[in-house]
Amino acid sequence: MTIQVGDRMPELPLQHINDGIQIVDTRTLFDGKKVVLFAVPGAFTPTCSERHLPSFVEHFAEFREKGIEVACMAVNDPFVMQAWGESQHVPDGLRMLADGNGEFTRALGLEMDASAYGMGTRSKRFAIYAEDGVVRQVHVEAPGEFRVSSAEYVLSQIP
Repeated sequence: MTIQVGDRMPELPLQHINDGIQIVDTRTLFDGKKVVLFAVPGAFTPTCSERHLPSFVEHFAEFREKGIEVACMAVNDPFVMQAWGESQHVPDGLRMLADGNGEFTRALGLEMDASAYGMGTRSKRFAIYAEDGVVRQVHVEAPGEFRVSSAEYVLSQIP
């Protein structure tokens, strides 16, 4: 079942690189904070690299002005996420998170089968806004679209 407004974010570890691989506890990531978590089907893929991540890089300061933390997630390994972040000039503070086995993505109910593209199980393109670990907004893209998970759209929906 897909995560809904009012649900708590799942408690499963994610990973990122910071002086080696570090486990990111999702309670620490979300509890007591306002967070936008957006996910892409794959690092270095066309729409993800040309539009999705760049939209959040461009508007990162606007989220911070609203007291909102931003995290990008993909079903990739943490080394790929780090390299992608560096190639996209991601600012300090915009977390690049790896859901290597897709466990967190499955817990959200937002996985998709990208086997036809040689990518296996990946995340749907989405953005979730949560306050203190509770989902306030869920924006999931239809296959092949990029609209409701963009930084511009998400910013326009947050009061």
